[in-house]
Amino acid sequence: MKTIGHKIWAIAEGYIPTYSTGPAPEMESHETACILNANDEDAHVTFTIYFSDRDPVGPYKIDVAARRTKHVRFNDLKDPQSVPTGTDYACIIESDIPIVVQHTRLDSRQAENALLSTMAFPAD
Repeated sequence: MKTIGHKIWAIAEGYIPTYSTGPAPEMESHETACILNANDEDAHVTFTIYFSDRDPVGPYKIDVAARRTKHVRFNDLKDPQSVPTGTDYACIIESDIPIVVQHTRLDSRQAENALLSTMAFPAD
């Protein structure tokens, strides 16, 4: 298969609501980076989180197996520290091989849930 994707991606808009309605973890408000690795080798991926009022945090390290997809909830990123809820942030995602990144948010603060999804910006 032809190599697809980029090594650097940007998600300029991130926000995890502080509360949710409905059962967890399925209906917990969250942000997700959906990563596709269509290559024949594993991708070693790092996330760096940026804020408006403090220094960036990272790297968060994620591996995506060859010819696989992985959905990474920002809510689950804990090391080096948890991504805060109720706080605007942005993210740079870097990989040692080309990948494809899509950004998704589930906002379940009210019973009428909102789901949005968009492609991240390929920055290289």
